[in-house]
Amino acid sequence: MQKKQLTLSLFLCLLSSVAYCQKTYQLANQYLSRTLSDKGFLHTTEIVNKQTNTTLVPVECDEFVLRLSKGTDKVGTDFILRSKDFKVTDTKRYKLTGAKPGEGIRFSLFNAKHGLKVVVCYELLKDKPYLHKQLSITNNTAITLERIDVDALTLEDAYQPYTKTAITAQAPGNWSPGLGQPIYTITSGTFWGVEFPAANNSVTNQQMRLGYLWGRELKPGTTYHSYKSIMGAADDAAYIDDAFFDYINDIRIRPLRLQVQYNSWFDFGSQVTKELFQESVQYIHNKLVEERQVPPLNVYAIDDGWQDVTLPDLDKPNGVWSINRKFSPNFSDTHEQLKAIGSSLGLWLSPGCFFGSRPQVNVLRKNGYEALSLSMSMAGPKYMDKLENRIIELTKQGVTYFKYDGLFGHLNTRDFELEGRNTPYMPQLNTQGFSCNDIRLNDKKYDELKMYYLVAGTERLMQLMINQHKVNPNVYTAITNGAYLSPWWLQYTDVVWLINCGDAAGGADRSSELVYRDGVYHEVFATENTKFPIHSIFNHEPKKTTTGESADEFRDYLFMDLSRGAAFVELYLKTKVLSNSDWDVLAEGLKWVRTVFPTFERVKMFGGNPLNQEVYGYSGWKGKQGYISLHNPSSRPQKIALPLNRQIGVHSSVKDYTLSSPLLGDTEGLKESWSYNDVLTLELKPKEIRILMFNK
Repeated sequence: MQKKQLTLSLFLCLLSSVAYCQKTYQLANQYLSRTLSDKGFLHTTEIVNKQTNTTLVPVECDEFVLRLSKGTDKVGTDFILRSKDFKVTDTKRYKLTGAKPGEGIRFSLFNAKHGLKVVVCYELLKDKPYLHKQLSITNNTAITLERIDVDALTLEDAYQPYTKTAITAQAPGNWSPGLGQPIYTITSGTFWGVEFPAANNSVTNQQMRLGYLWGRELKPGTTYHSYKSIMGAADDAAYIDDAFFDYINDIRIRPLRLQVQYNSWFDFGSQVTKELFQESVQYIHNKLVEERQVPPLNVYAIDDGWQDVTLPDLDKPNGVWSINRKFSPNFSDTHEQLKAIGSSLGLWLSPGCFFGSRPQVNVLRKNGYEALSLSMSMAGPKYMDKLENRIIELTKQGVTYFKYDGLFGHLNTRDFELEGRNTPYMPQLNTQGFSCNDIRLNDKKYDELKMYYLVAGTERLMQLMINQHKVNPNVYTAITNGAYLSPWWLQYTDVVWLINCGDAAGGADRSSELVYRDGVYHEVFATENTKFPIHSIFNHEPKKTTTGESADEFRDYLFMDLSRGAAFVELYLKTKVLSNSDWDVLAEGLKWVRTVFPTFERVKMFGGNPLNQEVYGYSGWKGKQGYISLHNPSSRPQKIALPLNRQIGVHSSVKDYTLSSPLLGDTEGLKESWSYNDVLTLELKPKEIRILMFNK
């Protein structure tokens, strides 16, 4: 009888995927696998990228790291807990069902010394080349979670593509916090990170730390759920970017879509009125839609100038960002006009109250709202709740586009909330009377202090945009000045500002204007190696505020500008000064961008540095079409030999594609049919621009 019971127990143990006689657990699909062990402590033993047939065995594995303290106002109380400090108490394998089937494993861990429980969940979808991991943390006593590293592994080929850190308070054009950037492995072709824009993912001596500062109290018996980490696999280690951006496209809040709109700023500045705006709306609609058969613009946006900075309705539930007397209540007349022409209203708004909204900061300060030196706190609960209520109200009233401008600051200056953080520098800040934007805060020794505020402000803005999306799932939002480039912002917004770049592209001619903006593109994406999809960049162009240039000059500039692949096309016009020829060219460009928009999903920048007068361009390919743009910014002829291969986004299936161009003469001297691995060889004249189309 005893022998039969023993045999039955052994049989049940072998059947169970969670039995403790089994010390390894694996999640796997056709793309990747991750193997875990609870022998001694929970840790990863092996990662396989099945697409590249490579195996990663961690040199060392903390699995996760928690930095805790007795309170953010107590210096020197921090202590560190890793996976090895916890005992595995339970393991369970479970199924993911519904629209996204897959499998998960849940490990329950306990640290008896601190009474801390951590549940670690790993989930892998059946048909996706990436795996998620999340921590759920519960404590018996009050404790402050200073930092959470959701994943912590040492891998021989771990690589941090983006390394710049410039969390500056005052530094014109030098604002690069370096938050929310992924980690890659060079030879095995995997990508890693935390799905949080303000995460601080880093590699030191091949040791990956994928986490973020949080710095808030966890009350007894409550559970904190971390942001999820991501581990993904590419089909080729040389093209991890492609796989990473495919994953970002999967998780963005709204599908990538073409947004074409007008912005009132270069037309009227802050002097915009209802009458001036409506007159421009009708004029643009007549010139582009009625006379030239361009599809109706998605949005006509009122920029800075509509808000009443005296806040006459502050005592009301939604009393911030009131409409001034230049516009009708609730923009009723403007909504009616735009609805009649098949468009809708967009608004500029500064969550931090920068630019033309600065005067309302003192009004809010006097009424007990959380004001900083120059602006409002993006983490202030009283102010941000009021702001969210107002934005939700405007969204319900039919505003479909919001330009969130001036978040943590602008091109030259940033504000930081400095109170109540666990740092040895707080006494120095208090005694020396630091302002929230003091230039002394540029010192890197204050970076952690500043990041606490960026984390809190980012979280609050994320929540606002999630709630706005619930009201209108088709709303379109941009975060601009004072934002930072993290691809994980796209879980909450549609486009992000081209960082450290001014509104107007200066220069003696159109070629110089392009070089200014494209020089920033090259700096951000080639030199600094920022990982962010170019198609979701907000870049303050195209601009047309004068007339008199030739149609060919304007056309070259416009098509080169559009070829950057930004799915957000906002027109900055001086409406009444444009000639019929200008409107003709503008219509050509807007029709062309709708034709090539599907290729923007994989747009890439190639070539040299525009600021060094080197030939450069953009390339986008998808399905049965593709395009290549080229610009020689130099005053001398230059040659380029460009292979049509995956490096510029061309798929190996491309064969016998026919060459054409929207610009007269651009195909001169080139063959008619093109295939993968063909080499495009050109000599470009001084300042010459070429736009080449390839179609099956």
